[in-house]
Amino acid sequence: MIVVHHLNDSRSQRILWLLEELGLPYEIKRYQRNAETRLAPPELKAVNPLGKSPVVTDNGRTIIESGAIVDYIIRRHGGGRLQPPPDSAAYDEYVQWLHYSEGSAMLPLMLNLYVSRLGEAGAPLRPRIESELANHLGYINNSLKGKQFLVGNSLTGADIQMSFVAEVAGAFGIRAAYPEMDAWIKRLHERPAYKKALEKGGAYAYAN
Repeated sequence: MIVVHHLNDSRSQRILWLLEELGLPYEIKRYQRNAETRLAPPELKAVNPLGKSPVVTDNGRTIIESGAIVDYIIRRHGGGRLQPPPDSAAYDEYVQWLHYSEGSAMLPLMLNLYVSRLGEAGAPLRPRIESELANHLGYINNSLKGKQFLVGNSLTGADIQMSFVAEVAGAFGIRAAYPEMDAWIKRLHERPAYKKALEKGGAYAYAN
């Protein structure tokens, strides 16, 4: 049985969504952020020494990192669903999105979050952060032109993995400037499996 170690308002929400899309049985072990610091509780370190979520445990394995978890679940439990054929060019594009999400796209969004907490002290960094936000969000937006999904003609793990990028951009109030991305995430949020995962995962600050 797959166990999702689920932290509220975190990237683990998309793992619940993935499991719902695949119709797989799973259990949720819940962890609550500290209301003041917004950090994960120390109990999470018993599963992941980094104290980060998402984490899944399955048949004695512990898998961390969103992209690795998406790949693991689809590869071992997906039965060929939610990914292109491994010998196709589309598969290479799919893997690229899995890595791009956290490897590149989330960096300027996280910098924006942390620097905003510095107030005027962070002002010298704002132009570079805004430039990088425009660069990456523009890239995603352009990649979605004329398409319903990031890869191929149906939902894949790439869409699920990349969803958090669009959700955080929405939380910052900057997603509307990228209409293709905005329309894409709104379509994804209408999927029954997404809504079911949201019900199971609980309150989620990025469900917009």
